[in-house]
Amino acid sequence: MPAPYRYFVLAEFILAALTMAGLRFIVAPYGRHNRPGWGPSIPARLGWLVMEAPASLLVAYFFATGANRASLVPLLLLALWQIHYVHRAFVYPFRLRGGTRMPLAVAAMAFAFNLLNAYVNGMWIGHYGSYPTSWLADPRFLIGVLLFAGGLALNLRSDRILRALRRPGESGYKIPQGGPYRWVSSPNYLGEIVEWLGWALATWSFAGLAFAVYTIANLAPRALANHRWYQSEFPDYPDRKALLPYLW
Repeated sequence: MPAPYRYFVLAEFILAALTMAGLRFIVAPYGRHNRPGWGPSIPARLGWLVMEAPASLLVAYFFATGANRASLVPLLLLALWQIHYVHRAFVYPFRLRGGTRMPLAVAAMAFAFNLLNAYVNGMWIGHYGSYPTSWLADPRFLIGVLLFAGGLALNLRSDRILRALRRPGESGYKIPQGGPYRWVSSPNYLGEIVEWLGWALATWSFAGLAFAVYTIANLAPRALANHRWYQSEFPDYPDRKALLPYLW
């Protein structure tokens, strides 16, 4: 693979370290943590659409321009990616309830990251990765796909429980109950982390690993912030962990 591509992969690892360090001191200002002082805001639905769409559309473009575009295993990897991001960009935003907003700065930073990540992973599966058909029987691929599917199911179920907390026209926050919320405060984040760890294993690539590391760096601090917020807002908040059942 060309040297410039390797630099982009390295940049994603560096960005993961910077994100983890920054989120130790600053809580990302959206959702329940939204607050003034972050400049102009936009409707949350629009923000999610704008910042997540590149992850779907650009990966499809980079894949379509690569030598692997007609190969079975890369096509299956592309399908996994699109299952997540078509939902995240074009379905999830329109299921949000309430007139919530997010800072434009947050959407812009996420948009910029997704440009980088779409290039790193789209170019890998479309251009630089080598996946013979025998990879379908490799334990790394099989376990990776199972992890991805399990993480996706956990993420979607957790989001459904959150959406059901609000009736049409309602706003505000309630304590989520049942399902994976019996054990952790942010099972949706846990599901997404498991997804991209599975992706890293299934692709067996530094591109996939970079994304998995960034996902952990980005979501683990947010899970801790959510956990602290719930505990401060609800004196009767149940005894559960932030992200990992029984551990953390």
